[in-house]
Amino acid sequence: MKIDGKTHAFGDKIDTDLLSPGAYMKGPINEMAKHCLEAVDPDFTNRAEPGDIVTAGFEFGTGSSREQAASCLILNGIGCVLARSFARIFYRNALNLGLPVMVCPTAHEIAPGTRLTVDPLAGTATEEGGRVHYCEPIPERLMDMVAAGGLIPYLEKTRIT
Repeated sequence: MKIDGKTHAFGDKIDTDLLSPGAYMKGPINEMAKHCLEAVDPDFTNRAEPGDIVTAGFEFGTGSSREQAASCLILNGIGCVLARSFARIFYRNALNLGLPVMVCPTAHEIAPGTRLTVDPLAGTATEEGGRVHYCEPIPERLMDMVAAGGLIPYLEKTRIT
């Protein structure tokens, strides 16, 4: 499963409040998703297209353990997140919901708008011009879960009856 898209670049410590603003927690998730990252990039949700890739620095997804943070990225069509590091709970929530996330030491060097092809199994992110960024690959079993749409659909699909 390869992901092709353009990048949306962010810095360090993009927290769950930026991804899923608390002011919208009582409303439907689709409404909250419209406000994803607006505090750091007011036009993000208007520019995001299916398959796009978020790149970031250290501690992406830090803060509360809310699953809505990953859900808001998914609802905005984000196909993958590459960051120098992730908050542990966000990392697992993202995979559980079907969003590939990869630790990529050079993610902060990828310019906004760059076309990338990400191969989560190989652990590579290749720029349209040919530069390859080496990331931590996602194990095949976890990618099977991601491809199924996340943990719950994977368990339903693989359940022995």
